[in-house]
Amino acid sequence: MNPYVGLVSSLRAAWLTGKTRAAEHRVSQLEALRRFLDEKKQPILDAMASDMRKPPFEVELSEIVLVKNEVNYALNNLSSWMKDEFVEKNLVTQLDTAFIRKEPYGVVLIIGAWNYPLNLILVPLVGAIAAGNCVIIKPSEICSSTEKILAETLPSYLDNSPDFARIISDKQFQRIRALLGSGRVAIGGQTDERERYIAPTVLADVQPSEPAMQEEIFGPVLPIITVPNVDEAIAFINRRERPLAMYVFASDSKLVHRVLEQTSSGGFGANDTMMQTTLISLPFGGIGNSGLGSYHSKFSFDTFSHHRACLLRSLGLETVNALRYPPYSERKMGLVTSAFEIKRKGTCTLL
Repeated sequence: MNPYVGLVSSLRAAWLTGKTRAAEHRVSQLEALRRFLDEKKQPILDAMASDMRKPPFEVELSEIVLVKNEVNYALNNLSSWMKDEFVEKNLVTQLDTAFIRKEPYGVVLIIGAWNYPLNLILVPLVGAIAAGNCVIIKPSEICSSTEKILAETLPSYLDNSPDFARIISDKQFQRIRALLGSGRVAIGGQTDERERYIAPTVLADVQPSEPAMQEEIFGPVLPIITVPNVDEAIAFINRRERPLAMYVFASDSKLVHRVLEQTSSGGFGANDTMMQTTLISLPFGGIGNSGLGSYHSKFSFDTFSHHRACLLRSLGLETVNALRYPPYSERKMGLVTSAFEIKRKGTCTLL
């Protein structure tokens, strides 16, 4: 029997009460999340030091400050995000009301990764809460100390989702260490199984068919493949599934724009691999196999919202509707086409 059936059922029942849809509830939960980040800053720093010896500077910036930015931005803009979005209408629907309503999906699941164990849980959580959903979070089992904070402390701030899925294993360490056999270790390569430590490693002379090039690494390992020119580099990228992110390092701006225009990826960065994630005005997400939907500010809200198409027709226009009913005629066709057709600017149609 699935042990999570009861959890999902209880959350669906809670969602059906309508409690999470209210703007006041969304605001209160976001403010509680902000308090969690403020009041549990030191335990978070300690947990990540225990899990991966991550420097406090990096933790505070990438795991706390960036998430607080997301929370504050959502609080500042939630009321406008929740409003119906009225859309353009054609001639026939001028007296009607057409809009997009942003509705929560209901119960959503967020699965975290170990490389940014707090950020990659809480940033989408901000969007899911802002959109009015009930949320189940599954932190990375690899970062057990950080997972413990999320499991034991966060529920005391938020309305409790009373359980968390948990898997405890050293499998990921073994998997990443096995990838060091691809190509030749040019830099790094040291490992400590007891500490689950793998030094930052550069692999040279890697072949596209080797294991390090067949999966997402999610570890401090950089495989390098040498190609003769930019054309071949672009072709190499385009022969594969579209990646979550692409980074180009070049002093030639024309080369940077060429790669941008001739490839596709979830995100794109030039001469940096991190700074685009600090801008909550930019969406973070993949395309195709690298992921669906986007996070950050309103992009998170939209990802967890169903955009419901709505048109409220006026009964007073039923005489106009008669144009679309049989019997048909060329005159009716001309009038209906003129009313529905979107014209290019600067053109006109003679009836």
